[in-house]
Amino acid sequence: MEQQAFSTSEEKTKKIKRTTNTTEKNPFKPTPAFISAAWAALGVGMIAYCVGLWNATMELNEKGYYFTILLFGLFSVVSVQKAVRDKMEDIPVTAIYYGISWFTTIAAILLLVVGLWNAEMELSEKGFYGMSFTLSLFAAVAVQKNTRDISAFANQDN
Repeated sequence: MEQQAFSTSEEKTKKIKRTTNTTEKNPFKPTPAFISAAWAALGVGMIAYCVGLWNATMELNEKGYYFTILLFGLFSVVSVQKAVRDKMEDIPVTAIYYGISWFTTIAAILLLVVGLWNAEMELSEKGFYGMSFTLSLFAAVAVQKNTRDISAFANQDN
């Protein structure tokens, strides 16, 4: 008869853990491609918006208004993303901060809409500013989420 080596269930579990830890990837960790796409979208949105402002034939105070709305909107959506994520992770968020974050995000969007509605520019130019603004806000949320996820996974590994 041949000799058979029996291993305990504990030894089998260790072998499985050892092999899966090296080959299995966490499906919730952002991939380098997604991280790069988020940063690229943020860069394209912001640069396009700013180049459009630079080349616009509007007064300097109007350009300042639209640029300030871009910065205000970016800060607001990052703040909303942080507050929502904190609540998901049971990190205390005051109701006033949460409410102000949402209020400022909505205010930034409404200020852009009102400004474009009343602006004397071509409809295509208005659409360009609206789309580059929207791309920038969405990308800022994605970048913030990726930054938070990467930080969380780095803390788990330690």
